[in-house]
Order: sequence, then structure tokens, then C-alpha cells
Amino acid sequence: MRLQIITLFPEMFTGVLGTSMLWKAADKGIAEYEFINLRDFGLGPRKQVDDTPYGGGDGMLLKPEPLVAAIEFAKNRVMSQESRVKILLPTPRGKLYKQSDAKRLAADCDELILVCPRYEGYDERVTKWVDEQFCMGNYILTGGELPAMTIIDSVVRLLPGVLGGETSADIESFQDDDKSIEYPQYTRPEVFRGLSVPPVLLSGNHAEIATWRNHQNNKGE
Repeated sequence: MRLQIITLFPEMFTGVLGTSMLWKAADKGIAEYEFINLRDFGLGPRKQVDDTPYGGGDGMLLKPEPLVAAIEFAKNRVMSQESRVKILLPTPRGKLYKQSDAKRLAADCDELILVCPRYEGYDERVTKWVDEQFCMGNYILTGGELPAMTIIDSVVRLLPGVLGGETSADIESFQDDDKSIEYPQYTRPEVFRGLSVPPVLLSGNHAEIATWRNHQNNKGE
């Protein structure tokens, strides 16, 4: 999967994309990350990308011309005419992002283009060039970079060959219905500061262990 990220701060992604499973995905050729600096599409000698909002109010909005130009530039760089591409915009106005969205994007897309807003937001007309808008939760962040990282992490880890175990991505929280929570897990030592591992996990009875885990899963419903 190829991921193009439109941002004013590409340096924010260095540590995240260069570490752990996201680095592994790139190293194995499963994922490819490319950055498009929004400033390169700014207007005039100062490369302006923002302006004051019509109707008044605090802060600055990203202008439509640079954002749309960057999106069109990214679309013109897709690998082929047959590539399945989605343009994503993290925004409080979007629908709540869920595990089912990550699964769908991982399965249905060859390329993703992620737009990272900044300042007080963006000119609403930009959404005409966007396929899906996602809200990461009922809170506000300084920009769209952290939500973009979250989307990238949640999608790339589901691509075949990224995680080690064949079922690693199947037995997880939210995997079936966006609600269920994975059962609690334990490792050595058997007793830690007076806290013991549930006896059933030490029994060796796989049927009882499966029943216990299923019961614990249901607690998340």
C-alpha cells in the first residue's frame, strides 16, 4: 500500500513511521510512505497557505487553493489507473473512526492520501475533493498529523505480512463488531506482588481456557 501524506510538518512522522511495525512494513515493501509538503503549494512569494475566516472569528483557516492543488498533485501520482485510492480527512466533523474502517481500508485500498489540517481548520469547500472524513474522538488536537498517524498505524498493521502471527490481527479488541474487548492476558511470573494468574490459565485444559476467554470477551459488549 502506498500512503501519501499532505502536511505542513512532515518531520512529525519520522519517529512513528521509522519504528516497529510501520518501519517493518516499509522495509518489506508492504507499505510506502511519501510526504507532500503543503507549503510547496502556497500562494505568492511567501507561500501563503492560510487566511482569516469570512464572518470573523479567531485563528486562521487553510486556504482551498493550496489544499486542493496538493490533493490533485497526489492523485496524479497514483501508481496506475486501476489503483483503488481513498482521500481521507481527519476532522471533528467526520464520522467516528472505528476498527471496521481500518479493516475496510486495509482490504479495499491500494493507496491512501491523508490530508492533515492545521490552525483553526480548513475552508469547507475542500471536502468536495475528499472521499471520507473521520473523527478520532470527542477532543481537539493541534493538527491532523496525529490522527493521520493513528489511521496509518491501524491500517498498515492489518496488511498481510506485517504482523508476525497469522491470527495476530484476528484475535483483538473491536475486531468483530467495533465493541468487543479482547480477554485479559498474563505472562510470568505466576504471582506478582500478591496478584496471581487466574488458575484456569494454568490448568492446561484448552476447552476451559477457551470458555474463560470467551466469557471475558463478552464483558466488553
